[in-house]
Amino acid sequence: MKLWEKCVLFGLFCAVLFSMLGFTAQCESIPGEVLRLHILANSDSDADQTLKLRVRDRLLEENGSLMDGVTTREEAIQAVQDALPQLCEAAQDEVLAAGYSYPVQAELVEMYFPTRQYDNVTLPAGRYQALRVTIGEGAGHNWWCVLFPALCLPAAQDSASLDDVLSSGELDVVQGDYEVKFKAVELYEQFRGWVENW
Repeated sequence: MKLWEKCVLFGLFCAVLFSMLGFTAQCESIPGEVLRLHILANSDSDADQTLKLRVRDRLLEENGSLMDGVTTREEAIQAVQDALPQLCEAAQDEVLAAGYSYPVQAELVEMYFPTRQYDNVTLPAGRYQALRVTIGEGAGHNWWCVLFPALCLPAAQDSASLDDVLSSGELDVVQGDYEVKFKAVELYEQFRGWVENW
C-alpha cells in the first residue's frame, strides 16, 4: 500500500473516531439516569424460563406503583431499596406457588448491560444500576427492562418519563437510529471493562 493510501485510510479512521466521541460521551451519561430490572432464571429449561416470566409478571403487577411520585434515579434507587424485602418475598411466593423450592435473592447492583431496544427506545451498552432478582442458581437466560423511568411498569402516577430524565441530546441517542454507533459503543464498553479487570 502506498504512503498516500495509508494517509487517507488513517485520516478516514480519525474522522470516524472523532465523530464517535460525542456520541459515546452522550451514551456514557445515560446509565447515570436510569434504573434497570434484571431477572435471572434458574436454568434454561422450558419450565424454569416459564417460571422466570411468572416471577416477572408478579413483580410488575404487585409493584406497579413502586415508582409513583419518583422523579430522579436516586429516588428510584431508594424506593427499590425500601421495597427489597417485599420484592423478594413476592418473587419467592410466586416460585413456591408454582411448586418449586428455589431460593430467590433480590439486590441492587451495578452491572453491565449490552445495547437493548425497547419498542422505540434503544439504551446503549454500559454499566447500569439494577434491581437484580436471581431465581435459584441464576444460570438461565435472563429478562430485563427499565424500572426508572418506568418503561416496564404500568404507567406510574406522577413519575418521571424519559423526556423528564434525559437531556435532549440523550433523548436523540435513545430514540434515534444509530445501530452502527451503538455497536461501536458496545465494543468500546466491553474493551473498557476488559481493561479495568485486567
